[in-house]
Amino acid sequence: MFYGEIALNLDVKGRLAIPSMYREPIADVCENRLVLTYNAYENDSLWLYPEQEWEKVRDSVMSLSTFDPMHRALQRRLVGSAYHVVPDKGSRILLPITLRQVASMEKRVVMLGLGSKFEIWNEDALQKTRHQVPAMNGEVSDAMKSLVL
Repeated sequence: MFYGEIALNLDVKGRLAIPSMYREPIADVCENRLVLTYNAYENDSLWLYPEQEWEKVRDSVMSLSTFDPMHRALQRRLVGSAYHVVPDKGSRILLPITLRQVASMEKRVVMLGLGSKFEIWNEDALQKTRHQVPAMNGEVSDAMKSLVL
């Protein structure tokens, strides 16, 4: 559904303009109802979901046992910190300051379409992460080999 990447600037209020290539698909998929939350795995990134995709993730995370400290941490990180966002007339969404601070987002970000969601990255952090991927260093896992055509 969503794919590709684009580098963007946040405005002085912390708003991100949804790239034109994503505007119509987002409107079609979720009528511009989106949910923004922390990335569960990396600190320098946020996840942006169409609302119905988010509901699946939310329900799955909330079904985990609250007796497990790792589950509670995941529930707090993803569900407790989630924000509903709707693009304004200028197709911009506000990235709340709490999320921006944790994700180290000040000006330059990269928006990646990853199927059913987007990742929004601090541009510098994404570049560093890309250099840490084993496949980029010539080490390819068996699972990755099976995907190569």
